[in-house]
Amino acid sequence: MAIPEVQLRIAALRQEIEHHNYQYYVLDTPSVPDAEYDRLWRELQELETAHPELVSADSPTQRVGAAPLAAFSQITHRQPMLSLNNAFGDAEVAAFDKRVRDALGRAEGEVEYAVEPKFDGLAISLTYEKGRFVSAATRGDGSTGEDVSANLRTIKSVPLQIDTDASLLEVRGEVLMFRRDFERMNDAQRARGDKEYMNPRNAAAGSLRQLDSKITASRRLHFFVYGIGASEGWPSVESHAAVLNRLAELRFPVSEERAVVQGLDGLLAYYQRLGERRPALPYDIDGVVYKVNSLADQTKLGFVSRAPRFAIAHKFAAEEALTTVQDIQVQVGRTGALTPVAHLAPVFVGGVTVVHATLHNQDEIDRKDVRIGDTVIVRRAGDVIPEVVAVVTEKRSVPEPARFNILAQYPRCPVCGSHVERLPDEAVARCTGGLFCPAQRREALLHFAARRALDIDGLGDKLVDQLVERGLVHTPADLYGLSFFTLASLDRMAEKSANNLLAAIEKSKTTTLARFIFGLGIRTVGEATAKDLARHFGSLNALMQADVQNLLQVRDVGPIVAQGITQFFAEPHNREVIHGLRAAGVHWPEVTHSLQTTGMLSGKSFVLTGTLPTMTRDEAKEKIEAAGGKITGSVSLKTDFVVAGVEAGSKLAKAHTLGIKVLDEPALLALLEKALSPHGSA
Repeated sequence: MAIPEVQLRIAALRQEIEHHNYQYYVLDTPSVPDAEYDRLWRELQELETAHPELVSADSPTQRVGAAPLAAFSQITHRQPMLSLNNAFGDAEVAAFDKRVRDALGRAEGEVEYAVEPKFDGLAISLTYEKGRFVSAATRGDGSTGEDVSANLRTIKSVPLQIDTDASLLEVRGEVLMFRRDFERMNDAQRARGDKEYMNPRNAAAGSLRQLDSKITASRRLHFFVYGIGASEGWPSVESHAAVLNRLAELRFPVSEERAVVQGLDGLLAYYQRLGERRPALPYDIDGVVYKVNSLADQTKLGFVSRAPRFAIAHKFAAEEALTTVQDIQVQVGRTGALTPVAHLAPVFVGGVTVVHATLHNQDEIDRKDVRIGDTVIVRRAGDVIPEVVAVVTEKRSVPEPARFNILAQYPRCPVCGSHVERLPDEAVARCTGGLFCPAQRREALLHFAARRALDIDGLGDKLVDQLVERGLVHTPADLYGLSFFTLASLDRMAEKSANNLLAAIEKSKTTTLARFIFGLGIRTVGEATAKDLARHFGSLNALMQADVQNLLQVRDVGPIVAQGITQFFAEPHNREVIHGLRAAGVHWPEVTHSLQTTGMLSGKSFVLTGTLPTMTRDEAKEKIEAAGGKITGSVSLKTDFVVAGVEAGSKLAKAHTLGIKVLDEPALLALLEKALSPHGSA
C-alpha cells in the first residue's frame, strides 16, 4: 500500500480496536470474538512495524486496556499492570523461546520457565500496607484502574491481613467465577426473569463492578494470585516460582496447576497436559502463561511497548461447531451503527448453547459470503463472543439463496425509520436518526448523564428506560424540563428520589466545556479528546465553527476524528439540541483565547497527594487540565509541581527530597488564576 493508504488503514484499525477495548475492558460487553480482535491487533502491529514513523503514543499497541469505568473512583497503579503478548501455535512459542535465549546469551542452552494457567477472569491489583488490605483496583488502562476495594472485601479468598514485614505490597491476580456458581447464578437470573450472563468471565466482571457491594457478596467469586507489583520491604527471592510460593505461605490462593519446566519441550508438554485437563477444571482458562523463572533474567529482558519480553500467553485453539443460519437481522447501537447478527439453529459450542453470532459488518458478510439458510462453522473464539467463521458452500441449497445486503434489506433504520447510510471510508452502515432514534436515545442520555460528562447523579438505566419508553425525554435538553410531578409518577420514584434527581439536574447546569463536549456523545470524541478540544478552542462557538484543518491543529486529533466532529456540528438537529441545552441554562466558563496557543501550563506535570480543604481530587484535576497541565500518578524528576493537602504521604516527602515545588490549595488556585489570565504565564 502507498503511505496515504497505510495511514488511513492504521487510523481505521486504531479506531476500531479502541472501540473494542472500551466494550471489552470497560463495559464488559465484548463486541467481537478474541480471534477477530487478535487479527485486527496483528494487522495494526505489522503495519506499524513496517512503518515505524507512523507509530504514535495514542496507538492501542502502546497501551494495555481501556479507560476506567466512570461509575467508580480511580486508583493509579504504582507499577503499571501490563498485558501479555499472545502465541497461537507451537511455532510462535518456539520463536519466543529463541528470542529469550538469544537475549540472555544462551542460544544453545535451555531456559527455566514458570508456567501456570491463563485464567479467564478480571485482572485485579490488591494493595497492602504493613500487612493490611487497603485497596483494590482493576487493570483499567494499565496505569489507572477502577477502585473496587469494597467489592473485593466481600471475596472470602482475599486475605484482609497478611503476616509480612513489607510496608507496601501490590498483589496481582485474577477474579473469576467457578462454572458451578455461574450456572447457579444464571438459574436464579432466569427464575427472576432477569438477563442471563454470557459466560463466567462476563459474570465475574459484572459482579465485581456492582455499585452495591452486597450484590457482589451474594455472588461466589474467587481470587487467584499470579504475581506482585510494587513493593517496599518485600523479602528478596530469586525466581517467580519463589514469589508464588511465598504468596501461598501468606495464605493467598495460588493455582495448584502451576509448575516449573525446562526449555521449549517443557513448555509444549505443559500446554498439552493442561489442555487435556481443561474440561475437568472448576473454572475457565483460555490458555497458559509462560514466564522466565529467574527474576534477574526478567529484569535483563525488560519490556517492550505494552508487554514484558520475559512472558507470553499461549492461547488454546477456539472451539468450533456446525449449524445453520436461520435469519440475519441487525442491532442498532448508540452511535447508530447497524451490526448484522446471524440467528442460528441452537448449537452447543465451548460449553454454552449458541443461538446468535456476530457478522460484524457488510464487508465481513461479503468476504465470507454468508447467506440465510447456509450451513456455517461457528467458533467461540477465546470463549467469549460466537463468530461465523466460514460457510460450508457444498451444503448450500439449490437454487442458491440471495446475497444479503444491509442497505438493500434495511434502507431505513428498523428502530426509528430514519435513512441508513454507509460512508465511503467506514465499514459500517449507520442510522442518521441521531438522538431521535430510540435505540440511540437511551444510550445517548445515559452517556450525557454519566459521571465524567454532566454527572447527573441518580439518572440510571431503569429511570432512563422509563423516560424514553413513555416519551417524556427525546433529547438531553428535555431533561431540564422535567417536573417533580412527572418524576414522582415514575416507578420506584418516591418524593425524596424525585427531589434528589431534580437537584442533580439543576446542579449539572454548571459544568465545564470539556464535560459538555464529552457529554454530547460525538462518536469520535472520548474524554481525553474533549479536554484537548476545550483547551485548544476555549469556547463552544469556536469549536462548532472549526473546519477540519483547524481541528487537525489539536493534539491527538487526526483526520477521522476531525471529520467526525465537523459532521456532528454540521447536522442541524445536533445544533438544535445544543441550543436547547444552553437555553435550559447549561453553562460553563468560556475564555476568548486559546490556552493551547498561549502555552500557560501546557506541558507542566502535576502530582496530587493528600486531601485538599475545599476541592476534591477530580475538581483539582479538572482545573489543572483546563489550564493545560497534566496529572501524573508518581513523583519523579520530570514532575513540575506537587499539590499537597492534609495527610500527604510519601509523595510529599519525595518531592522535598527531589527539590520539586510544593503547592497547597491557595497556591494552586493562584497559579491557575495567573495561567488563565490573558497575559498570564506559569
